[in-house]
Amino acid sequence: MNRKIVFSGTLIGMLAIIFGAFGAHALKKVINVPELATFEIGVRYQIYHSFFLLFLGINSLISDKRKEIIYYLTISGVFLFSGSLYLLAISRVALIDFRPLGFVTPIGGALLIMAWGVLSVSFLSKKNISKI
Repeated sequence: MNRKIVFSGTLIGMLAIIFGAFGAHALKKVINVPELATFEIGVRYQIYHSFFLLFLGINSLISDKRKEIIYYLTISGVFLFSGSLYLLAISRVALIDFRPLGFVTPIGGALLIMAWGVLSVSFLSKKNISKI
């Protein structure tokens, strides 16, 4: 599981860099400032959660069961949160109205919050937490 988590963290991080470069160079010319800001929020949260997954994958204090829960919450959250922001940002230039998908953005955000919550509970339930 750790290998899968670390690989996913590196893949999500790499994609965030690619999307960020795409936004800064290609999209900047065709979308307006608020749309670009929306796109950049998606990139920012995606990169944050790539580091989160890397931390999760190398951490030995969290049980495999909790790691799996956190992993799926994070992957789903990034896909829904950042993915929906990307689509919303390019909606006008893609000539496809992605606004009806806007309801999934807060669902993705809630999944990311839940992932952090499960991580928090994992550390709070450790008896030897002072040895970190």
